[in-house]
Amino acid sequence: MSTPIISIIIPTYNSAQTLPKCLECIFNLPCTQAKQVVQGQTYKNLEVIVVNDGSTDETMEVLKEYKLGSDGSLDPSREVGSRDPTHPVKVIHQQNQGAPAARNRGFKESKGEYLLFVDADVYLKPSCIQKMYQTLQKYPEAAYAYSSFRWGWKKFKLWKFDAEKLKQMPYIHTCSLIRREAFPVSGWDKSLKRFQDWDLWLTMLESGHPGIWIPEVLFTTSTKKNTISSWIPRFIYNHLSWLDKKRVDAYNKAKGIIFKKHGL
Repeated sequence: MSTPIISIIIPTYNSAQTLPKCLECIFNLPCTQAKQVVQGQTYKNLEVIVVNDGSTDETMEVLKEYKLGSDGSLDPSREVGSRDPTHPVKVIHQQNQGAPAARNRGFKESKGEYLLFVDADVYLKPSCIQKMYQTLQKYPEAAYAYSSFRWGWKKFKLWKFDAEKLKQMPYIHTCSLIRREAFPVSGWDKSLKRFQDWDLWLTMLESGHPGIWIPEVLFTTSTKKNTISSWIPRFIYNHLSWLDKKRVDAYNKAKGIIFKKHGL
């Protein structure tokens, strides 16, 4: 029985420091910038799309190290040791428009039955996609699968899907496996500066599309700066006394925008 294509969409902006490891966590390709060898995904039927959102650092040099052909495919002659990187890779270049626009562009170019938006500072565990896919197979009523994760050294266990809790605060990470038919026609809201992920999950909830939680850490988000997401678990803002007032105020303002948009 063949497995469906899963599209991994990676928006990247000035992510030369984290992109090598992000890619190696998908398929084990040697890259001189990576500091360690990491195992690729156990799920094999993958489509990988990298959207370069106007990077001005060495992101393009990083991509060149993977010997991407002129048609956007991996060079089949590259020696890769014990693993065969047969997954197609497509690189899209665009002027800087922000993460939501980059994700929307990747979605339009994708063909997978399932979608996984992976920021360039996210490192997937080898079993991540396999377990998310198996969970959605087991729970057909769920539109997407999300998991516990680590943000640097800190573990965020999360909890079972709770619609009322989701209406009050964002707790589901962008890196969740989504059924294509459940993905909103409107896509990611390009007008939002923050909480695009929260907005997406609320939009899906309003369309009757809940999520399902996997009580296992399946990925880690890097705490390095200058990545496209700089994802900080938003629900801890009120508990972090070391955050400056500007960031807390920006958080509260963004939260108000989401509340107004969704009538919360």
